[in-house]
Amino acid sequence: MKYLRNLVSVTCCMSLVACAQVTDKTTDQHAANNSSGTVNEKKVVTPLIPTTQTTQAAPALPLLTQKDFSKCIVEFTTKAKAAGISSTTISSSLANAQLNMQVVQLDRKQPEFSTSFADYFNRRVTEQRVNQGRALLSKHRELLTRVEQEYGVPAPYLLAFWGLETNFGNYFGNIPVVDSLATLACDARRSSFFTTELINALRILDAGDIAPNKMIGSWAGAMGNFQFMPSSFLKNAVDFDGDHKRDLWNSKPDAFASAANFLRNLGWQADQRWGREVKLPRDFPFLEAGLKNSKAIADWNKLGVIRSDNTALPATELNASLLVPAGHQGPAFLVYDNFNVIMRWNRSEFYAIAVGQLADQIAGGGKLLQPPPEDAPRLHRDQVIALQEQLNQKGFNTGTPDGILGPGTRRAISEFQHQQGMIADGFPGKEVLSLLGIGIKQ
Repeated sequence: MKYLRNLVSVTCCMSLVACAQVTDKTTDQHAANNSSGTVNEKKVVTPLIPTTQTTQAAPALPLLTQKDFSKCIVEFTTKAKAAGISSTTISSSLANAQLNMQVVQLDRKQPEFSTSFADYFNRRVTEQRVNQGRALLSKHRELLTRVEQEYGVPAPYLLAFWGLETNFGNYFGNIPVVDSLATLACDARRSSFFTTELINALRILDAGDIAPNKMIGSWAGAMGNFQFMPSSFLKNAVDFDGDHKRDLWNSKPDAFASAANFLRNLGWQADQRWGREVKLPRDFPFLEAGLKNSKAIADWNKLGVIRSDNTALPATELNASLLVPAGHQGPAFLVYDNFNVIMRWNRSEFYAIAVGQLADQIAGGGKLLQPPPEDAPRLHRDQVIALQEQLNQKGFNTGTPDGILGPGTRRAISEFQHQQGMIADGFPGKEVLSLLGIGIKQ
């Protein structure tokens, strides 16, 4: 398989549920273009694209009541009719929508503690998941080969996404999608975004791709084997098995081909890999790390970066960025353009590294040679906010304090460490927290 050959070469993205940087998902509408892949022949529609996204904590809002919800559904019925949704679909789905207060609570809930890279990675890239992925690679080899030939995405990557999104199709969520989207559309916090997703979900039902009682998904409306939001479904889902439906729940051909089409639309480079684990010299200048700091491979060579097997990086014209998600004591990665594609699927560096590593191991590669340290401080949200406030006061810009250890905060930590004569790896270790007066909670 071409992927296996590329595994030893340097030539080697959905966010579907709203969470923080180090969680499984973030809300993202995948600004992908329609492709020429085969689509439902019964009814081809143009999806509405949400125009607003929010990951910041919102002010306290009144809870949605049943009276509010009932009134809201009447208003959405008018909107759905204006959008061209048939009366049959409205009466069989929207008219039966149920308020789900658990969905509202999940949408408003903020993570209490940050998650370390070690905890995130070790829970997702497991021996059991790798072995299951390899077994499924063998089972679906013929289908996955056809998908790769059509869309240019190697099978191990599709299996990695599948494994992380739904544990290889073992859990799609258990909430009717119209219920969850109607609830969130009627709630004030992100009404505009979810109103658009609700109308798009009704378009999918109108096209006959799935029956209303079979459209089951996550609390935020992500659906099927690869957890597509409705807007992503309309733009990227394809009928690969020829039954004139795009069934991402029950049809493996449709699911695999749709995921591959999505990645291709996001910019997947068929002749490149995602990245690789590397080793750094003792005197490596960590201010050079970070996703936004892209350099030619030749420049990383000059800085002493080598492959994890101690061989030199290959001569190539490609650019790469260097990431140290667990600080200088953890693994280091050079990442290429396809890493950025993975992050367009889910805006989390942790997630993208997990996809790449899981794909490599499913394809026959080994485990990380430098495992992440497991003793990293587990920071409470208010500790991260205090950390951000202290850095801002000292002139190291983290942006508006939000309690999320994102790239901007890590860059500010790195600059603070450099000023203090520390290893500037951007990692909020105990020494950094102590210097900034941040206590560590047990």
